[in-house]
Amino acid sequence: MFDNLSDKLESVFKKLRGQGVMTEDNIKDALREVRLALLEADVNFKVVKDFVENVRLKAVGTEVMQSLAPGQQVVRIVHDELINLMGGDQDNSLDLAAKPPVVLMLVGLQGAGKTTTCGKLGSWLRKQKRRPLLVPADVYRPAAIEQLKTVGRQLNIDVFDSQTGQEPVDICSAAVRFAELNGFDTVLLDTAGRHQIDDYLMSELERIKAVAQPREILFVADAMTGQEAVTVASGFNDRLGITGVILSKLDGDAKGGAALSIKAVTGAPVKFVGLGEKLDALEVFHPDRLVSRILGMGDVLTLVEKAQSALDEKETERLTQKLKKNQFDLEDFLAQLQQLKKLGSLESIMGMIPGMGKMMKQMQGAQPSEKEMKRIEAIIRSMTPAERADHGIINGSRRLRIAKGSGTTVQEINLLLKRFTEAQKMMKQLSKMGPKNLMKGMGGLPGLGNLGGLGKGMFPFGR
Repeated sequence: MFDNLSDKLESVFKKLRGQGVMTEDNIKDALREVRLALLEADVNFKVVKDFVENVRLKAVGTEVMQSLAPGQQVVRIVHDELINLMGGDQDNSLDLAAKPPVVLMLVGLQGAGKTTTCGKLGSWLRKQKRRPLLVPADVYRPAAIEQLKTVGRQLNIDVFDSQTGQEPVDICSAAVRFAELNGFDTVLLDTAGRHQIDDYLMSELERIKAVAQPREILFVADAMTGQEAVTVASGFNDRLGITGVILSKLDGDAKGGAALSIKAVTGAPVKFVGLGEKLDALEVFHPDRLVSRILGMGDVLTLVEKAQSALDEKETERLTQKLKKNQFDLEDFLAQLQQLKKLGSLESIMGMIPGMGKMMKQMQGAQPSEKEMKRIEAIIRSMTPAERADHGIINGSRRLRIAKGSGTTVQEINLLLKRFTEAQKMMKQLSKMGPKNLMKGMGGLPGLGNLGGLGKGMFPFGR
């Protein structure tokens, strides 16, 4: 979503870093380009104006003008101001400090992803050792109630049994009483949306607020709608007093201006971001981490957190030991692929590693794709256990059978086995050089592409 903005800011910063002496004219020219980049990213024009002025006032200070690396100082100022713009100085944690059940009310326009977000938030709350109850209160949209019940079944989270003939206010009131009697400590109200703000909708939401007494009113905004999301959020805030924002579809390909504007316009912090269709694709929003991604600095902390929650520590240790002993086979490689998939798409993983996002753009076509990952997985799954343990026994007839079973060609089987054999030889050499070189060599394994700088061409397809 922020690729275009990242490229333009990187271009501005490159020019700044090349300046031996920083003058007011240099800064003025750079900020003009920053302003245009932000406006093109669909950031609110008033927000852009204030942002650029704040950066200018700090950038023309004596400390910056006389520093040894003035260009780098300006980059730091832009970095810090972007964090402030998105609420870096404000507590954006979910407020659950109240007598149970704590009521969280989700509001927003139709199509913003409220129902799916309700399920995602329920899943996140359960990981925090809470017992959530999902409440479908949208009686207008066809199948909305059934959709949330389906989401609840998929996540194994309880859903309040509401019906389309009931009044939304009555549903919410009954759900809160039900939660009190049955030991649920958190209630998530999935309210009705509209295609645009209208008095009837707002009046209904105001009545629900009065009855349910929500601790948090969370506005679910579609990040792909840009400035429209900010305008709508302001309308909801004026009538309901929203306490936080959840940005859905932040993994899309829109300009992303809503993420940079919504806090400054409404005053409500962004608390969560949705980064995919899967029901666990909801992350706590960290302004500093998003700014680091936008400025091409990566997001190592999020990557580490993902790894800690998704990867099997014992399995990772087992694979590491096999690598050191040069006993890594195709069965282990398949297990490694499964572990890697738990972290998300390869593109998102590489974007969190400092410098790798930019490198991937420069190496278009050289990095492995999701399609290639699936194809390699299909090939390995078409092998027998004996073939995975010792690929040396895979003769011509076996290769033909594997190709038919995986929907690939014999040539592709040959190429994968060739690359895997080369990788094994490389690992054998690196295992004699110590653990640091061993980790660098991980890039030579098929499926880990260019991670270690040695993997170019190791992925057999799409070359």
